[in-house]
Amino acid sequence: MHVDGARLFTRDLGAGRPIVVLHGGPDFDHTYFLPELDLLADSFRLVYYDQRGRGRSAEGVRPEHVTLESELEDLDAVRRHLGSETIALLGHSWGGVPAMAYAGRHPDRCSQVILMNTAPGSYEDRLLLRRFWTSRRSPADMEAMAALAATDAFRQGDIATEAAYYRLHYKPALYRAEHVDEVVGRLRVHFTPETILLARAIEDRLYEETWRREDFDLLAGLLELDVPTLVLHGEHDFVPLAVAEHVVAAIPGARLRVLPRCGHFSYLEAPDEVRQELAALFL
Repeated sequence: MHVDGARLFTRDLGAGRPIVVLHGGPDFDHTYFLPELDLLADSFRLVYYDQRGRGRSAEGVRPEHVTLESELEDLDAVRRHLGSETIALLGHSWGGVPAMAYAGRHPDRCSQVILMNTAPGSYEDRLLLRRFWTSRRSPADMEAMAALAATDAFRQGDIATEAAYYRLHYKPALYRAEHVDEVVGRLRVHFTPETILLARAIEDRLYEETWRREDFDLLAGLLELDVPTLVLHGEHDFVPLAVAEHVVAAIPGARLRVLPRCGHFSYLEAPDEVRQELAALFL
């Protein structure tokens, strides 16, 4: 799919009202959802896309081409491409940030909003996340992550070195240890060292516009959002529950579901519960 200055890689499967899936990172692509999230296509129409400059949407993109504004414009271009006046949004992890920003700006273009293990929507909650991460990691793991990040291999985008870093990063994020390698093995399937560096630079730019700004607050823009909204959170998520609770408090009628025996990747760790909750939302 061609948009202004880029080509977005998209996947569309299933039937019915479209659910546009926003991946996390923000330096990853949609591949880490697969194959588990695809299983919902027997009941829903899923529309995935790799966000501009990431995965298979990297060709011809420079870091300065990507802003939060361009992310929202790309999302709206996907909606128009589908020929839909409204779309359901599913934002996972960082994907919750553009989902909340878009829903706050264009509530009339959203039919439902699903925030799955969402990242913080405000500067204050980002600080809360950082403190929570520190409390969940051992000093040895934090030292090992810092040592890996300081290597030439990591700075050059070496895939194996980065995978070792992410195994430590996501160690407290999943309820079952065997799922860590499963997730990490999917993160860079469609990346090269060069596109890893591009994605990291994009991530840094997006952080500068959002989490690093003391006035960053998407929650204030959600106070009048009047669409069915579901916030899914893992009982063992490495995002603190308070982040999800603050989102729910901001959105009138939003429903919070905390999934037991589940971490940060609920579509993988609690697929039956996710299916049930989405089915209830779309009744």
